[in-house]
Amino acid sequence: MTRVLYIVASAAPPVERISALVTVAQGRGWDTCVILTPSAAQWLGPQVPALAEQTGHPVRSSYKMPGDPDVLPPADAMAVVPATFTTINKWAAGISDTLALGLINEAIGLGIPIVAIPVVNEPLATRPGRPAWPRCAAPA
Repeated sequence: MTRVLYIVASAAPPVERISALVTVAQGRGWDTCVILTPSAAQWLGPQVPALAEQTGHPVRSSYKMPGDPDVLPPADAMAVVPATFTTINKWAAGISDTLALGLINEAIGLGIPIVAIPVVNEPLATRPGRPAWPRCAAPA
């Protein structure tokens, strides 16, 4: 049985190398699906069709219409890579205003394992008073 990994990516420079993560995950036996924040989808633009071909699944960045079928298999695990300041803080607050955040928040309720790799610039990471940052490591 093939395990399904959702790779949820925000708009930070490592998103430009997301196909390399797909390759690694596939090499370890994962069926991969890529979900992008709307900004990440803009960043990747012309690369999106190649990602869809690489994964064998549509690359999603927006909610489907009510009544439309799900086009992705259910996730067994999720990797949020890169996870930006905005994504992490919205996630911590339970905001689901994008498909990416909605899937992350649903995964928590479903008990789906999630790993996140924050990619945040130093001024944002060291600013106190943000909901998620007390639980995240600050840059060295």
